[in-house]
Amino acid sequence: MTGTRLIVGPFNRVEGDLEVHLDIAEGRVRSARVNAPLYRGFERMLTGRPASDALTITPRICGICSISQSAAAARALADAGGHEPAPAGAAMAALIHAIENVSDHLVHFNLFFMPDFARPAYAGRSWHARTVARFTAEQGAAPRAAIAMRAELMHVLGLMAGKWPHTLAIQPGGVTRAPGPRDKVRIGASLAAFRRYLEAELFGAPLEDFVALGTREGLMGWDRGDAGLFLEIAADLDLDALGRGSGRYLSFGAYPLAEGHGFAPGIWMDGLLPLDLGGLCEDLSHAWMLGGAAHPSEGQTLPDEDMRAEAYSWCKAPRLDGLGYETGALARQVMAGHPLAVALTGGGVMARVAGRLLDLARTQIFMEGLLRWLDPAAEFMRPAPKIREGEGVGLVEAARGALGHWLRVENGRIASYQIVAPTTWNFSPRDASGTPGPLEAALEGVPVGEGETTPLAVQHVVRSFDPCMVCTVH
Repeated sequence: MTGTRLIVGPFNRVEGDLEVHLDIAEGRVRSARVNAPLYRGFERMLTGRPASDALTITPRICGICSISQSAAAARALADAGGHEPAPAGAAMAALIHAIENVSDHLVHFNLFFMPDFARPAYAGRSWHARTVARFTAEQGAAPRAAIAMRAELMHVLGLMAGKWPHTLAIQPGGVTRAPGPRDKVRIGASLAAFRRYLEAELFGAPLEDFVALGTREGLMGWDRGDAGLFLEIAADLDLDALGRGSGRYLSFGAYPLAEGHGFAPGIWMDGLLPLDLGGLCEDLSHAWMLGGAAHPSEGQTLPDEDMRAEAYSWCKAPRLDGLGYETGALARQVMAGHPLAVALTGGGVMARVAGRLLDLARTQIFMEGLLRWLDPAAEFMRPAPKIREGEGVGLVEAARGALGHWLRVENGRIASYQIVAPTTWNFSPRDASGTPGPLEAALEGVPVGEGETTPLAVQHVVRSFDPCMVCTVH
């Protein structure tokens, strides 16, 4: 296959619309261009509205990670008003947010990622029959168990967030509902049931045993639960080498609490560096947007209705000091200093999925600790005054990575609202220098079999990033 062009998409099992344009030479991807083909315009919808409307509108950007949007909006409003949430309210907001994130991890692994290995193309592999039994779409035992467990865990959101998605429970001053003693018992029972599921089905062992892994060799020796089946597949197909990244990672810090983050912020580039967003800008050279590159605090959303030929996506290209960064669960655990995550830096499909498994196990342990700390007698809300003038930023970690909201309020109304979502980072188009975004770079060199119109290897790489395209084109 020489000099072939291929358009892969629209992808199924992806939130939103996605196309990947591939140039193929000698059976491999020579270059890739990732197209987010839908414009939504939430940033423009927010302009001119009362500041508090951000809490109602931004969660509707996405039906999967709406609490992440809500948490970012609440943080931005608190920052703009010079307000700090009640410590117990921040902890409950973190618990609500963490439940959404682990639920997202569960769905990604069981319903979005692993079913690809049950396809007939892999028949004859030593692991294929077991994968078919566990992960065949709509039939496998693992997706059915995961869906049931997710529903049970999300009872906590019904109890403390009122509803999911699109809760209004998280506010600049904390949370709208304080848990009583009986609520704490019920939440504890739900978390205990989730741990039992994880240890019986996904990890096949105590979570602490998986968290104790510190090397690639130790990880690849894990042979228990569905995680062990994935790692067996990864070793057989060399998924560690498939879709390798730049080795640069970024996290805004997960679960901000009064005493610091549950998982620390930072950037990784040949070592850990403090998070400094002074050099952040969104490049528009290959996006159907008008204007110049700007920091989100000064950015605009002006859609190019003519869709000029040199652009190819509605996604902007975030760059930090001129460089693209990969974000996600692996990045989150790298910044948190976990030795296994650090050992996986620069890896490909296997590293990203293993990073999510690690993040899932560690977040479960984190949630259990939060619940033990919570005192039902504490203050869970500090009423925040209405904002007349101010600027603020809300930085959180969605399941897929770094999410930021930049807000400016004038005369009590939103004068500017800019959002950079995780998939904006990972699925960004080229910048003015022609440097591809993280997914585009990861796809270079990926094999494409003769006659493949939707190459399996390409799908594995795309799904390892777990795109949320509706957030990308907010």
